[in-house]
Amino acid sequence: MVRMWRVLPDVVLAQRGDLFPFVPVCLGIGICVYFSLLFEPSRSVMMCVGGGGAIGLLLYTRSWSALAPVICALSMVALGFALAGFRTHYVAGPVLDWRYYGPVTGRVVAMDRSASDALRITLDQVWLTNIDPQKVPTRVRLSMHSKTDGITPEPGMIVMTTAHLGPPGGAVEPGGFDFRRHAWFLRLGAVGYTRVPLVLWKEANGMPTVFRTRMAMSERIQQALPGKTGAFAAAIITGDRSAIPQDVLQALRDTNLAHLLAISGLHMGLVSAFVFGFLRLGLLLTPIGLRWPVKKIAAGGALAVAAIYLALSGGNVATERAFVMVAVMLLAVMCDRRAISMRAVALAALIVLTLRPEAVLGPGFQMSFAATTALVAVFGAIRDSATDLPKQRFWRGVVSVVLSSAVAGAATAPYAMAHFNQIAQYGLLANLITVPLMGVLVIPAAVLGVALMPFGLESVGLAIMGVGLDWILGVAQTIADWSGAVRPIVTPQPAVLPLITLGALIIVVWTGRARWLGAAPVLAALVLWTQAERPDILVAEGGALVGVMTPDGRAVSRAKGSGFIAEVWLENDGQGRDQAFAAEVWTAAGVRGVRHIHGKRAAARFTGCAPQELVVASADLPVLPDATDCTIYQPDDLKRTGSLAITRMPDGSYDIEKARDRSGARLWNDKAVRALQ
Repeated sequence: MVRMWRVLPDVVLAQRGDLFPFVPVCLGIGICVYFSLLFEPSRSVMMCVGGGGAIGLLLYTRSWSALAPVICALSMVALGFALAGFRTHYVAGPVLDWRYYGPVTGRVVAMDRSASDALRITLDQVWLTNIDPQKVPTRVRLSMHSKTDGITPEPGMIVMTTAHLGPPGGAVEPGGFDFRRHAWFLRLGAVGYTRVPLVLWKEANGMPTVFRTRMAMSERIQQALPGKTGAFAAAIITGDRSAIPQDVLQALRDTNLAHLLAISGLHMGLVSAFVFGFLRLGLLLTPIGLRWPVKKIAAGGALAVAAIYLALSGGNVATERAFVMVAVMLLAVMCDRRAISMRAVALAALIVLTLRPEAVLGPGFQMSFAATTALVAVFGAIRDSATDLPKQRFWRGVVSVVLSSAVAGAATAPYAMAHFNQIAQYGLLANLITVPLMGVLVIPAAVLGVALMPFGLESVGLAIMGVGLDWILGVAQTIADWSGAVRPIVTPQPAVLPLITLGALIIVVWTGRARWLGAAPVLAALVLWTQAERPDILVAEGGALVGVMTPDGRAVSRAKGSGFIAEVWLENDGQGRDQAFAAEVWTAAGVRGVRHIHGKRAAARFTGCAPQELVVASADLPVLPDATDCTIYQPDDLKRTGSLAITRMPDGSYDIEKARDRSGARLWNDKAVRALQ
């Protein structure tokens, strides 16, 4: 141990100049520490931690020693913790804590589609009848289930309807995706649905011009390219996905092509690269090429176009992240620095985490930076070694496409499997025969179409774009229909992804032979993943659904209703089944020891339970003094506990894990905590 302590300074000093990529890693660790707490730290604690981090950085800049990197790392962890806390308080807003039914008025600020393929609108400037304005949510989101046609919502319209609203739901099982936390950072204080057509209260007025422009462009694109092709084109150019059918989305997901739909690093990079190359080549053909720094001018033009693309696409988190990465690289070109390097990727991650600390928890951030880091590392290693790609331009391009697709797919696979519980087994093939077309046809045609749109000639570029998109959609649908296209994956334990990330970062970022020590946590994570076990019994928040593990797989208590919850449970089990089949398993298996009572009528008929029986009711049960030898959960109980994960013990008792215990008392899920802040 003493010898290791003496050698450690030399090891750290040997990494001097290569440690910057660990700065955003340490910042992310601090952010994750904040979100993993089971209590809400006070403002004074966050200020002290943040102040300590700032002092540590000041000490780091004044000296260099073997201890300096440690001080810097701890300082960034502290700053990440404080930054996440500041962001959580900054986006704070009222959250509806009860069920509301009545008139809802608000301004349309976003439109998309729900998992049930219903049009969904987000409203701000919300008004609810007989509700204190101080308690009205900043934003609400409504799914449109009206069977009667009403007005078509447009950006900026102030509309009115009658809707059912409630607080954002928590995790569908303990430790699962916490929608309540996700909604907090979207400033969604209530979600719900309406079966009543929208009524126009006031025409669009005062809405940001960019949003209106986006939706107007989306409409013109879909007029030029009808059907799913136009919907796909509108999503790529403007970020408007409201017209994309669910079957198209599912086919893209099943073939690992969904990233072509999101305006992320691929699109932003292709647009910037096309504009950069076009401007540079065009300027070189003019006298300007002999007198001016054409490369820097082209980079500046590409950066301006990327900024316009960011605005037109709606500026969601994925697009902001992609823009930051592209902007860092283009600015590096303008400053005569290496554009593609690990330091550039680290700087982009640092900026993204500073602007949106909560992004570190999402699959988008994890997958995009995993792919980018892996690509930079692999192609950087090829560049720095004696290995070279084929000299012939055609084969060089082929090898580059195959290698980049394989590397990006391998880097993002663990995160995709963990978050989406499936792996597209033909995803590499689908990407190889579609991604090159995005670069050589779809994106250039899209740029041409947008450039010609002010003159009413957008159909010229969009027609070319449509040919490429039809090919991509055809490939997605064909491959998705192949047998075994999708393989379900069981959800891993919470430690798996952090271990994989830690090990991969050591391998990629550390220099020297010690980097291969990173293989140990990766292998440990994979072994741990193979040992993943699922709960015997799952109970939904509110008691609307119960799932029991049987020898034939998960059985659910209802064939219809609570479809999202059932889908998530079955996906996490890695079964790849639907709710109707799981409901048949419930009947066929003759589930014993667990009873689900759904509805008020069924609750009124309840007369008692057997010893050690678990009873879950979605409505209040009558008072039964003798019903003390079984475990009963009613709506009020489940409102306090959230969803449940239950394991049967050998003695017949139950080990019960509650979602509220896993999520803790945080600003986004505890009214009492919000009142104290």
